[in-house]
Amino acid sequence: MSRRGVFINFEGGDGCGKTTQMRLLAEALRRAGHEIVETTEPGGTRIGKQIRRILLDSENEELCPTAEMLLYFASRAQNVEEVILPALARGAVVLTDRFTDSTMAYQGFGRGLGQELVIDLDRVSCHGLAPDLTILIDIDLETSLARARDRNLASTESRMDAQAIEFHRKVREAYLHMAGREPARFRIVDGTGAIEVVSRAVLSAALPLLQRCAG
Repeated sequence: MSRRGVFINFEGGDGCGKTTQMRLLAEALRRAGHEIVETTEPGGTRIGKQIRRILLDSENEELCPTAEMLLYFASRAQNVEEVILPALARGAVVLTDRFTDSTMAYQGFGRGLGQELVIDLDRVSCHGLAPDLTILIDIDLETSLARARDRNLASTESRMDAQAIEFHRKVREAYLHMAGREPARFRIVDGTGAIEVVSRAVLSAALPLLQRCAG
């Protein structure tokens, strides 16, 4: 797989603020002259958006964990082929709101489906693509879930937010475990501060990678 660009994923529990922080980083990097491609998972493509509606619709309570995970990877496979790989090939900086780390945390650990299954499906879906940098926005569960539920009051995309707090606790623990296991890739950013404070920390985490690639 030939690539020249930079690939950064934003991770964290629902309501942690990663979507806002990704947008702010994109704005800062565009001002600095970078070509930025923003995408999201599930979603990112026309087909991915259709899959997203199935995955996040609060009415789909009967969706089983295995089907859930396969749908996430179906959306990701389309996103990788249609958006991410072409952007990286032309040298762009790709920012994605979630990638396979989310599936590992939510389905591998949270649902108990296991790490090996996630790794196998990632190999098929992503052609060996892995982020250069993972920015993990970490906040306490109570704050993140309160934010997520406030955000989704007027939305049907609340199926994952509505899971039991023990599920979300497993997800957070999984993220911290992964970050500890791969310190060279992960940067943990405290998401409890003011938006502009968190944004400065995110920019500080991303700049060394971009400077190395530019050099």
